[in-house]
Amino acid sequence: MKGILLGAAVGYVLGARAGRQRYDQIVRAYRSLADHPAVQGAAGIVRAKVGEKTGFGRHQPNANGHRRDPVIPRAN
Repeated sequence: MKGILLGAAVGYVLGARAGRQRYDQIVRAYRSLADHPAVQGAAGIVRAKVGEKTGFGRHQPNANGHRRDPVIPRAN
């Protein structure tokens, strides 16, 4: 736990010394990488695979074949 806090503190100090210009440079590089078509395609494949494995993002039909209403019931 101390190592994580020490790492965060060091990162904060180094980031503060780097300044706003370096921060903007890092953000631009990240955005250009994240917007690259190859990265977008790979992210889509990963999302689909995770969805297959976890079932996240799809509705499971009930025994009668109907999907459940996603509304959370109210507490009385």
